[in-house]
Amino acid sequence: MAKRTTKSVAKPSLFKRIFVVFTKVLVWFVLFSVIWVLAYRFINPPITLLMIQRNWERKANDKPGKIEKKWVKFEDISDNMKRAAVSAEDQLFLHHMGFDINAIEKAYASNAKGKKMRGGSTISQQTAKNVFLWSSRSFIRKGFEAYFTLLIELLWSKERILEVYLNVIEMGDGIYGAEAAAQAYYGKSCNQMSKGEASLLAACFPNPIRWTPNKSSGYIRHRQYLIMRNMRRLGPLDF
Repeated sequence: MAKRTTKSVAKPSLFKRIFVVFTKVLVWFVLFSVIWVLAYRFINPPITLLMIQRNWERKANDKPGKIEKKWVKFEDISDNMKRAAVSAEDQLFLHHMGFDINAIEKAYASNAKGKKMRGGSTISQQTAKNVFLWSSRSFIRKGFEAYFTLLIELLWSKERILEVYLNVIEMGDGIYGAEAAAQAYYGKSCNQMSKGEASLLAACFPNPIRWTPNKSSGYIRHRQYLIMRNMRRLGPLDF
């Protein structure tokens, strides 16, 4: 009786196994992120990682949790607030695909010279960071930010990007979005803000914990003046 021979099956190499696992993780991440971003095209984000992070920081400082926010539809946000945000943060918002190359180059040149750190982030990039990511300055986070920026530019309209931006942006200690900020600082709804009020609020966007409209310094007033000047040049926003 002939003996049956068994062939030994070679095990895949460590590199191959790592590659297979990495590929699977990458595919699942892409699928999950696309579904997540696509869902937020229609569903308003109930909370963001930044809000959670800020509450952790408050608890670390023995402060109670605080999240003041109220979602308002795009058409219910003052045109003054929309134009002030674009004038302050991203004047080419309607014309780029999420990245302002000139602003990035200027920021890189300024930072390379050792001057005060400045950013080149567009409204789309800030929205991607605020909604889907955590707050840090690492290259890893910047890479994810670029990825999510491309996704929202492809899957959302510019109108939706600006709507989400103005509803989740940090505008004070525990204050998020234009409506909560308008109520906190001006005692009115955001659809009633004047040019001066909207531009003063937008002037505080870079550091809303340190700067607030009710404690505006000469520097903030100068930023407000520049924003109002840009608003006159910008004209209406045609979506």
